[in-house]
Amino acid sequence: MRQERTVQASIFDLFAEHEIGRELKAMSEWLDEHGELLGLVAGDLRRHGLRQTGREGLPAEAVLRCALLKQHRQLSYQELAFHLEDSASFRAFARLPWGWNPKKSVLHKTISAIRAQTFEEINGVLLASARQEKLESGKVVRVDSTVTAAPIHEPSDSSLLWDAVRVTVRLLQQAEALGSAIPWHDHRRAAKKRARAIEYTRGRPKRIRHYRELLKITRTTLSYLQQASEQVPLTAGPAGELWQAQLRHYRPLIERIIAQAEQRVLVGDTVPAGEKLVSLFEPHADIIVKGSRDVDYGHKLNLTTGRSGLILDLVIEAGNPTDSERLLPMLERHIAFYGEPPRQAAADGGYASRENQRSQSPRNPRHGLPQEARPQHRRHGQQPLGLSQAAQLPRRHRGRHLLPETRLWLGALHLAWARPLQGLCLVLGGRLQSRPLRPPQADLTLLIRWRSEQGRRASADTP
Repeated sequence: MRQERTVQASIFDLFAEHEIGRELKAMSEWLDEHGELLGLVAGDLRRHGLRQTGREGLPAEAVLRCALLKQHRQLSYQELAFHLEDSASFRAFARLPWGWNPKKSVLHKTISAIRAQTFEEINGVLLASARQEKLESGKVVRVDSTVTAAPIHEPSDSSLLWDAVRVTVRLLQQAEALGSAIPWHDHRRAAKKRARAIEYTRGRPKRIRHYRELLKITRTTLSYLQQASEQVPLTAGPAGELWQAQLRHYRPLIERIIAQAEQRVLVGDTVPAGEKLVSLFEPHADIIVKGSRDVDYGHKLNLTTGRSGLILDLVIEAGNPTDSERLLPMLERHIAFYGEPPRQAAADGGYASRENQRSQSPRNPRHGLPQEARPQHRRHGQQPLGLSQAAQLPRRHRGRHLLPETRLWLGALHLAWARPLQGLCLVLGGRLQSRPLRPPQADLTLLIRWRSEQGRRASADTP
């Protein structure tokens, strides 16, 4: 049985007079004002058809608060279990029943039951509250991308085959405990020896010989598993059903690893990045390459942030789509939530493309109105913030036509639009100039005069 709220709060739940304690107290008060969030979490915890009788579990309120605490403080489940037992402020925020100290396994089981859709709805309530309090209007946004790494080792064909042998032997041992009586041999030592030999062997012919032996061991071990699946009785109860579920999960992955290694190593063909399996335990991990930097294994994230620093939207992408393909969908999601386009939208050069510039013209995220329909006196002398003309040039030529102009300014400088100097506008010292700059010829003359004046002052100050 699981309740939504903690029945009785403790009088000893006090927050520390520290910056973190005050922050947790403010978060707790906000959660108390939005009690409808507890119903969402309670529905996720009950969606597996659990009975409403039996021993009491963690209340939905405690599960939600522990989940927010884990994400906010960037803690592992083991660290979260320690802080909930050690810190009075953490216990006061989590609203744990008196005398309860949940272990890391309980925290993992309950927090992981909360769906991604529920977290998205919670974030939507938070953004609506921030908009109502005038903390975040969503009119100034920035779109950016990053990568979250999966907890896996550096993948290679030999290491994946070694993982396959280890998992297969583990399933064979479990099947033997459930009543399987097939004769089989443990080949983990031989598989590990071949995997290490491949890692430290130089020369393709020698590595191919070790790969053939490792592939033979993997196929033999997988054949043992196939025979065991036919002998495990269906009447073994929940343990037998769990074993069969693991078999249905791992066997296709192991077959993919074998086929992938044969195609890459023995045949010499390449496997597309979107079809590669980089982990037996995290099969959803993608190969992410950003520019010429290191290769990451995980998932690519596209996110939208506002002026206040709040994350307004986040999308976990499938595969490794280019940034330019995701700019317009992210803006469409923002418009769908706020009901209007942002007044200003910024992104790095990876999101720039001619198609994005053409698609932005009717909607114009910079001003929220078509450029032709906006009054001239409200444009502040700037052009729409779409694809910059400098981004369309070769990299070696970008920004060269801006150097003579920018050296005239000694304060903080921001280039609002990279185009020829006649239409360049600057944001200087936090304020926007209401007129375009002078032609470059006049500015070069001023630059020469300014340098001459600086030289005369320096010579006059010299004793």
